[in-house]
Amino acid sequence: MAKSNDSVRPFGMRDKLGYMFGDFGNDFTFILSSSFMLKFYTDVMGISPGVVGMLMMAARFVDAVTDVTMGQIVDRTSPSKDGKFKPWLKRMCGPVAISSFLIYQSGFANMAYGFKVLWMVITYILWGSVFYTTINIPYGSMASAISADPEDRARLSTWRTIGATLAGLVIGVGTPMVAYEVVDGNTVLSGPRMTVIAGVFSALAIVCYLLCFHLVQERVEVKANNRKLDTGRLLKSLAVNRSLLGIIAAAVLLLLGMLGMQGMAGYVYPNYYGSAPAQSASALVGSIVMLVICAPLASKLSAKFGKKELSMVSCAFGAVVYVVCLFLNPQNPYVYVGFYALAYVGLGFFNTVIWAMITDVIDDAEVKNGVREDGTIYSVYSFARKLGQALSSGMIGALLGMIGYTPDTAFDPGVTKGIFNLSCIIPAAGLGAVALTLFFIYPLSKKRVEENVAILERRRSEV
Repeated sequence: MAKSNDSVRPFGMRDKLGYMFGDFGNDFTFILSSSFMLKFYTDVMGISPGVVGMLMMAARFVDAVTDVTMGQIVDRTSPSKDGKFKPWLKRMCGPVAISSFLIYQSGFANMAYGFKVLWMVITYILWGSVFYTTINIPYGSMASAISADPEDRARLSTWRTIGATLAGLVIGVGTPMVAYEVVDGNTVLSGPRMTVIAGVFSALAIVCYLLCFHLVQERVEVKANNRKLDTGRLLKSLAVNRSLLGIIAAAVLLLLGMLGMQGMAGYVYPNYYGSAPAQSASALVGSIVMLVICAPLASKLSAKFGKKELSMVSCAFGAVVYVVCLFLNPQNPYVYVGFYALAYVGLGFFNTVIWAMITDVIDDAEVKNGVREDGTIYSVYSFARKLGQALSSGMIGALLGMIGYTPDTAFDPGVTKGIFNLSCIIPAAGLGAVALTLFFIYPLSKKRVEENVAILERRRSEV
């Protein structure tokens, strides 16, 4: 039920900026992990890529419990004077930032191998499976409480993507310019520099979370779900929710493609092309594509054609771009950056509207079940995103091991050619699979979404 207090300010730019800062804060640690953690632990700490990838996948079993548990906690918590969701940002911004910083402690590089693995396991699980969960689930669920208007939610989705893009710009462009150094003619990652960078990003994450807390206002009162927890009913309702299963599958595949692009960038540019500046350029171009093309056009195109329809076509386009790049095998790193930019247009539209698609899924579940479960549904989706992140890192680690990558073979011609091939094949396969999943599984077409909105408006007007 929407709050009726006339003193509540209307939805506006302050909310959009605040919600943007929330994802800015999230991605200061999330993008850093997806883009540089594997590189840091293989090249600086000397851990096998297979071991790092195995950790990232194994941690998802922990997330299966922590994410859904946090979703239930959020759904069953009564609103406070600050709202139901945003108080969690203030409570947990410190722990998530500190735990992220602890991951990148290069001072332990000369410690015993077992100690380094143990340190990696503890800090990564604390960050990703515990503290990040306690802030990301409420943040993602909060969109439904900021406004009941689907168009406002689509705008929040766009501004959330802008926040992620700006974080990617800072991390993707700035980090390679500072973190790499040339040693014996090779471009290598500096451990001490990465530690400092992680500390700076953690501090900035706290600032962004607090800005989100103070700028955003929850207008829709989402009451505590006092229904007795029936685990069987919950699992059954989730298992037969085709829209949720479809968006989960698409999200996992999107992250395999997108994080595959970002993760392999740390290898294809310095190792195959020998150019850290080109890595910064690719991140800059990707951010420009999101801010100049995808963010301004996504809402308009999705309003005209539908979010599902737009995402399906754009991801298929991105897959084709990488297939062409694989066969042409450009030798100039900046030609490769051009292919990267074109493919980013493809995934960018889906990545911009996906957060609004989650609210469509929540609405669809409420239409069917008569219960609003923002936190629970978002927590399942959040788990899927983490699973996609882990599978991406695990897949990259395993594939790098298969082509013989180690710190000693990192610049061998056969290994670097394998790195290039993987940098094209991984995103092409991921984005192509997204398009097929949206077409065959995800049911929420433009027509279906409009029907659900009308049903819920009618129900709420009758209360």
